[in-house]
Amino acid sequence: MLENIYICINIGRTEWEEKINMDFSATNNELWNPIVQFGTIAALILLSNVIRLKVPFVKKTLMPTAVLAGFILLLLKSKNIVKMDSAFLDMLTYHGIALGFIAMSLRIQKQTGSKKVARVATKSGALIVSTYMVQAVVGLSITLFLAFTFMPNLFKASGILLPMGFGQGPGQANNVGSAYESLGFVGGKSFGLAIAAMGYLVACVVGVIYLNILIRKKKYERSDKSEIFGSVTIDTFQDDGEIPIASSIDKFSIQCALVLLVYLISFLILKAISFLLEKYLPGVASTVVPLLWGFNFIFGSLFAILVRFIISRLRKTKVMNRQYQNNYLLSRISGFAFDIMIIAGIASIDFGDITHLWIPFVLMSIFGTIITFIYLKFMCNKIYPEYSEEGFVSMFGMLTGTISSGILLVREIDSEFKTPAANNLVSGSGTGIAFGAPVLILIGLAPKSTTMTFMVLGLATVYLVILMSIIFALNKKDY
Repeated sequence: MLENIYICINIGRTEWEEKINMDFSATNNELWNPIVQFGTIAALILLSNVIRLKVPFVKKTLMPTAVLAGFILLLLKSKNIVKMDSAFLDMLTYHGIALGFIAMSLRIQKQTGSKKVARVATKSGALIVSTYMVQAVVGLSITLFLAFTFMPNLFKASGILLPMGFGQGPGQANNVGSAYESLGFVGGKSFGLAIAAMGYLVACVVGVIYLNILIRKKKYERSDKSEIFGSVTIDTFQDDGEIPIASSIDKFSIQCALVLLVYLISFLILKAISFLLEKYLPGVASTVVPLLWGFNFIFGSLFAILVRFIISRLRKTKVMNRQYQNNYLLSRISGFAFDIMIIAGIASIDFGDITHLWIPFVLMSIFGTIITFIYLKFMCNKIYPEYSEEGFVSMFGMLTGTISSGILLVREIDSEFKTPAANNLVSGSGTGIAFGAPVLILIGLAPKSTTMTFMVLGLATVYLVILMSIIFALNKKDY
């Protein structure tokens, strides 16, 4: 026994000595590489912000700073001017989308008390997911046609990456593309990220051209305000009953702790589900487990909503006296996470992986843009008749780029957000989570077989009809 204690003491001493003698110099890549990578991204964010503010041409494109930084980093990386760790970029993209959605879902929801507002949010959510279905039908139709004609070796389910890239951005394009790559789609991740990058260009270029047409027709005047300025008031920053800005711990630290705690809960529960599936249903696990981890941001959002509900109940029962979430700070966390995710996602594209995929890439980009434009123009005229143009440009910007590009576009013709168009993007994204649940099933089924890919194409069409029916049924109650 004494001998065992002696061995343990010596093992502990060895580990302690190793820590004491740790190399803190630049030769220790594990220690400094993350800092160098983050520092490079930070430098490009600042540079891109200066370019966007000072270069008139770039400013007129309305391209978000994070998107510009991502393209600059992609160029520098492809020319070997800057070396970036691909695995590190993938990690930022994967975790960024989850942390951003968790922070958004933890925010306190303001009660409006209006049934019409709730219906508009529901219609907006259904519109968002129905656009995914339109894009899925377009993408799958193109890849199935090519697979049976000019490109027999094409991964038939790859068309579903159009809604992932255009509709949901680089985070999901990366996740689903990586999952399909493990199923045999060579270059799947880069293909998905390339579609997402093209979506940003479509949002900026096509969106700005359309805005200029509206302005030339004298329907709107371009706002002189490129950004919205103002100060953060107490009403903006702090609600009644919130914890102090700084006491024994800073309020921002509390927000970060809540976000990370929810992400840890999400990880542990998904790990437990994966373990049970792999142990008792190995056949199902091979399909379901990759999807669970690929859509971890959805589960993170759901657990965040659950935590928000628990905190709310604790406050109502007086077990908890203070409100711990701060909407302003949580919005800043989500904004930071999404910016990092966008930059890393675009920079992760490897054009060498998609040299054999240029034909589907070009066709999906062109037809995806045209059909998305036509569909949203028609639907927004029906759903938002009182502000159809604002509703259209905001939705088009988001459903080809991200929510930030949607807000940037609508800001040009509604600088003070007098219409609910910008708010519909946020409320619609929340209700869209519920409507989007069947999308998980379609993504999992599509690569199973050729027959299943055709079946998913049919199911996407049927679900599109169902969502449009819901929208028109709700519309009758409002107009």
